[in-house]
Amino acid sequence: MSGLPIVLTVKDRATLVVGGNERAVPKVRRLLSAGAAVCVVAPDAGPEIVELAHQGRLVWNKRAFVTGDVRGQTVVFGATGNAAVDRSVAEAATVAGVLANIVDGPELCDFTMPAIVDRDPVMVAISTDGTAPLLARKIRARIEAVLPENTGRLARFAAGFRSAVAATLPNPRARRELWQKVFDRSIADAVVRGDLHGARRDMLALINSPGTTQSVGHVAIVGAGPGDPDLLTLAALRLLEQADVVIHDRLVGPRILEYARRDAALIDAGKARGDHRMGGQDEVNQTIVRHAKAGHRVVRLKGGDPFIFGRGGEEVDALRAHGIEAEIVPGITAALGCAAIAGIPLTHRDHARTVTLVTGEGRDGAPEADWRAVARGGHTVAVYMGVANAGRIAEQLIKHGRDDSTPVAVIENGSLPEQRVLAGRLDGLGALMADEAVTSPALVVIGEVAAYAKTHELDDASAHDLTTLAMG
Repeated sequence: MSGLPIVLTVKDRATLVVGGNERAVPKVRRLLSAGAAVCVVAPDAGPEIVELAHQGRLVWNKRAFVTGDVRGQTVVFGATGNAAVDRSVAEAATVAGVLANIVDGPELCDFTMPAIVDRDPVMVAISTDGTAPLLARKIRARIEAVLPENTGRLARFAAGFRSAVAATLPNPRARRELWQKVFDRSIADAVVRGDLHGARRDMLALINSPGTTQSVGHVAIVGAGPGDPDLLTLAALRLLEQADVVIHDRLVGPRILEYARRDAALIDAGKARGDHRMGGQDEVNQTIVRHAKAGHRVVRLKGGDPFIFGRGGEEVDALRAHGIEAEIVPGITAALGCAAIAGIPLTHRDHARTVTLVTGEGRDGAPEADWRAVARGGHTVAVYMGVANAGRIAEQLIKHGRDDSTPVAVIENGSLPEQRVLAGRLDGLGALMADEAVTSPALVVIGEVAAYAKTHELDDASAHDLTTLAMG
């Protein structure tokens, strides 16, 4: 490490930016956000700096730089883009004993500006010592994705209790242990969620009984989307990183599980036809409850969205029966994610104004739906878990009035590298599934919009002429 990381207080202190163009604007913004008294020296300036000067938020000296401008400044930025002028700024700052930063001139800099993740008052700075600013920005983007927007609220919450904790626990080690409980357990989760009343109540209980821990942990029922980790929500990423226990479905692949905390317990609760890792939904519910009562942070990770054919509602009911509330984090459901990736618009003003989501398996294995309503034309049907019963579903739709030539699309392993998209006709859906050996997970889209997934016209003489699209 060639530099010393510090946080410099510039609030109400004199700072100088030499230059008024687009190079100068980010420095001006950063200084103003830190509460600095900003002076800009430049013969000309862009509209943002002109407007800030008009508002009285900075002083603009409309002239060329002179060496005396650096006197009395806390820091100086050279941002003219003119090599000779910027060098003179650096030299004048050195003579005056003022720290200088020269944009795109690392050899002239006394300090560099890191990429910042701002969660006021929490700040994360990423520096490459001026060698690769773009890399620093990419790292910043990754950190921003997992660091909640309300992290600053958590810091302010803790600050409000520092005196009470110090008065109650004079021993430094005891204080550290208490704060560890605060930041690692449900109090921190409550603050980030905005439940300040519950967080204060639990914090006071912890201060008054520091040797105890809360009996119930935190449960989040989280949608993992169709499979591509890039489709996880920021909330899902945050909770995975914090979880003690991750109870996941079969459809949640290893690429997503890699985002879980390294020491988290991973429990496979996958359910597939004829293959139940656990003894049914009741055992899954009991497992979630058991870990929550043990005080763990539990993430129940489900493919797609937990409330769309994901039994998330049943798990919420089971938790509430034990007095446990769950945080719900939606995910991109297969009908939205897979259809979009396959280029299929579920609604289209010329073809479909409504969409129905149906499951291909009922409680006894047979598909259950209001077939007359589902079979109407000008309407998209998205079938989940329909591989085994695809033929029966097609028969019911045709029986109740849907045209047998209605386009269909089958999206297998949607959003994953091995994704396949198969296109055909409704009357050949069952044969298409069998001939192409389609396996779960697969989404079936039925309706005129499914034609958008093909690359050439269907052969009307074939019951299930298909097109395989190379996806990903």
